[in-house]
Amino acid sequence: MDKKQKTYDVAAYVWPAYTGNEPRTRIFWPEGYGEWQTVKNAHKNSTEKPAGYVWDRKPLWGYVNEADPKVMEMQIDCAYEHGVNVFIYDWYWYDGRPFLENCLNDGYLKANNNDLVKFYIMWANHDADHMWSIETSDSVKEVIWRGDVSFETFKTITRRWIEKYFSHPSYYKIDGKPVVSIYSITNFLKSFGGIEGAQTAIDYLRKEVRAAGFTDVHIQLVYNAFEGFDYDGRFGGSAGNAGKLLKIDSVTHYNMGTRQDRSKDYTEFTKDHQKGYDMMDAAGWLYFPQVSLGWDNNPRYRSFQPYIAKNNTPENIKAALEQAKAYIDSHDLPVPLVTINSWNEWTETSYLEPDNVYGYGYLEAVKEVFKEE
Repeated sequence: MDKKQKTYDVAAYVWPAYTGNEPRTRIFWPEGYGEWQTVKNAHKNSTEKPAGYVWDRKPLWGYVNEADPKVMEMQIDCAYEHGVNVFIYDWYWYDGRPFLENCLNDGYLKANNNDLVKFYIMWANHDADHMWSIETSDSVKEVIWRGDVSFETFKTITRRWIEKYFSHPSYYKIDGKPVVSIYSITNFLKSFGGIEGAQTAIDYLRKEVRAAGFTDVHIQLVYNAFEGFDYDGRFGGSAGNAGKLLKIDSVTHYNMGTRQDRSKDYTEFTKDHQKGYDMMDAAGWLYFPQVSLGWDNNPRYRSFQPYIAKNNTPENIKAALEQAKAYIDSHDLPVPLVTINSWNEWTETSYLEPDNVYGYGYLEAVKEVFKEE
């Protein structure tokens, strides 16, 4: 296997719910194998949707346990062969402890070939509600676990990041700085009572990372067009303004859910992506381009969700990837990083893993655009 350094860093988000190793997931998926339960039952649940609609995607690899290192070794080999050389793991802290770490800790970190595909974590610090449970997603709206934390808890989180992840030889770094992404700037500010408290938390994180022997930490913000807020009367309520005040190092996106309009032909999304790229440039951000592979979260609901990206074929995905590559090539970035949603967001219909509809088509599109032979 060719192990030479790739020209581009192609990073796919990993939704770590396809495992039955975390007992607390049973409140969402009682059958005991994680959100594969929702994927497996999606066709049956489609019968209650409007005539003509059906969701019938199936994983070619089966409903595998991604907390199994042998499974992850197979997936890492496949990712590497198709040009995906970074995984971004969604990382959660709920109920006073980590949540859904098994996929990363027991799967990826114990895989013998994890040197082929690096990783970093995105702190998915949004609230947890009933969206993940088909039995309650339509009707129950209360929060199960809050995503904001106290400063003392953040200190514990910081130690865990440094000791368990940042120090791993496969952890992804920019200029020698371990990268950590923050999903919700709203909940980050809420955790610490506003800009000043959030700045104190960031200063603490940077100090601890430097004390651990790194030059610093690279903090990345997930830009969410839907987030609107106002803390301390110090800024107008945009994620960008908050990020500037906190001296966030870079920005990217996560999925179609963090963009304004998700219900259109996929060819229109490439135009939207370009508008987003131009907006980030105008704001002066260090921006790493992001490509979403689609959007349809009907598998999580019995009621019909009308926001559906149409024609997200491998050919149309390839055009979006080429657009992201052109952005990288035309900008002076510290690393040639593109983020992709995602490796396995099956219930949002945005995944690279091979399926019964396009086979390995999405992965082949990545390979054709980014893989250096």
